Formats: sequence, C-alpha cells, structure tokens
Amino acid sequence: MLETLDKIAEETALAYVAESHPHARFVTAAIDSIRVRNAPDVGRDMHLLARVNYIGRTSLEVGVRIEQPGDDGPHHVASCYFTMVARSGTGDDAESIELAPLRYEDEYELRRERRAIKRRAKYRDAQNEAVEPPSREEYAVLQDLHAAQDRADFAGSLVRDLTTTSYDLTYPEHENVPKKIFGGYIIHRAFMYSAMCAELIAPDRPTVVAVNRINFHHPVRIADKLQFTSRITYTGWSSVCVETDIVRISRDRASTSLCNTCIFTFANVDADLQPRAVPPVYPTTYAEDARYLAASRRHLTHKAIVNQLRTTA
Repeated sequence: MLETLDKIAEETALAYVAESHPHARFVTAAIDSIRVRNAPDVGRDMHLLARVNYIGRTSLEVGVRIEQPGDDGPHHVASCYFTMVARSGTGDDAESIELAPLRYEDEYELRRERRAIKRRAKYRDAQNEAVEPPSREEYAVLQDLHAAQDRADFAGSLVRDLTTTSYDLTYPEHENVPKKIFGGYIIHRAFMYSAMCAELIAPDRPTVVAVNRINFHHPVRIADKLQFTSRITYTGWSSVCVETDIVRISRDRASTSLCNTCIFTFANVDADLQPRAVPPVYPTTYAEDARYLAASRRHLTHKAIVNQLRTTA
C-alpha cells in the first residue's frame, strides 16, 4: 500500500502540470503524515482518492484519502499527505520547476489549503520544539526513568537494547526515474523493519496507526546498499514509537549518505484489535532522552487533538 500511495501521489502531481510542463517529473520530498482512522477489511477493495491541496513555489501537497465501500457508506481507512517537488532534467542537469498557482473553486477547497499550510507550520514548530530544553514536568519524568535504573531490582527495557539493523540491495527492477530507486519501495522496506523492531517491546501484535513523518534527503541509485537502523524511542500505554534511519552506501563504497528518516507509531493490540499495554522503556543517554521527549510531545499533542474532537463532536 505504501508503494501504491507514493505512486498515486506522483501521478496526481504529474496530472496537474501535464499541460504547462509536459516533461516535468516529481520526486517525493516528504510524507507529511499518514493517519490510520479505522482498521481496514482485507476482504474489500480499497478506493484511493487523491487531489492537490496546496501549491508552493516548486512543491505541492497531494492528499490521498483511503476508503472502502460498505453497506452504510464509505469506510474511511486512512488520510495521507505527500510533499512532491517538481524537477526537470536528470542528473547534474536537473533543476526545480516553478509551479503555477492553484485555483480554488469553493470554501471546501480553500479549507484544504489552510490545513496544508497549517501542517507545514506545525512541522516547523515541531523542529524548533525539538531543540527546546525539557520543561519542569518533562525533566521530572526523565529523572524518574533514570532513577529507576539505579535500583537493585531494576528489570526494565533499556532503549539502547531495542535496536535492529538490516541491509538491502537495490536492483534495476526498483528503478523509477533514470538510475534512481522508487521511493515507495524504500519506505515499504522501512515500514517492514520498523514493525519488526516494534515486536521487541510489544508483547502482542504491533499494528501501525500512523506514519508520523518520512523525509527524503538524498536519492538512492541502482546497486546502492541500504542500511536500515530502527530503534524504539518511546512507549505509551499501548503505543510504540519507532524511528528508522536509512543510509545509502554506493556500489564502490566510496560514498555514504543519510537518505531517509522515518517515524512510525504502532499500537499493541490483541486478536480482536483491542489495545493492550506495553512495558515502559528507559533512555540512558542525552540522545535517547531527546528522542524520548520528542515522541512524548507528539503523543501528548495527538491525545489533546483527539480529546478536543470528542468534546466538540
């Protein structure tokens, strides 16, 4: 599904510039978020409804709504948002393309634009917040986590032990644009390794509830080796946050670069998809503290939004 979503986002972006820039291509700059709304039914077809929500100078946002048909109307499975960048040419001759502004027909479309702008601002705020020192309450939480490790009877799970590393090779069959690997394939593999990492702490079954963010930093070329490093950074009552970094290693091993950073949230569930508790995790270093705090802040922000929606419903 991740590969299909990435492809339909690209096709939607290309359809928008087909007349003004017939030779343009689009690369995925980021998956802003994928939020799973309801558990899908594996016995029903998926309907993917994509549209352009917002146009920047050289980038645009594509929103994709995943639905399944039902007896009582469409069943909303997930909402997905992709940032795509317009490019012309290949290799060293590639350059960005300035896009024509989007014409909005009604208030509904204007509301989509405002939400897209708000998502961008929210991400910038989160980046700034990540370097903010912990509040008094957050410091107390971290202090308790570290103090627990000093007790003689401590038997908790240390974050440093909840890490996995895997490798993949890329082949011509994964090519999308000339000599470049399809981004959907890469994020598909990242999801698989993140899910397996989540199993290190989830006693039942970890099920994805959100792709919080995936950034595309550098393209991956045919024959590159990919190193996937996944780490559990935070757990809530039933949630597990996994961050996966992907490093590309060139065929001649002369160059390496960080090509993707990914953040996934899973929920530990039983056979009936009911939430089940997960053990707490304990950071031990400043870097682990920082990742723990960032995930905790995301978790608390999401809970506040959900509670607000329930109150106003």
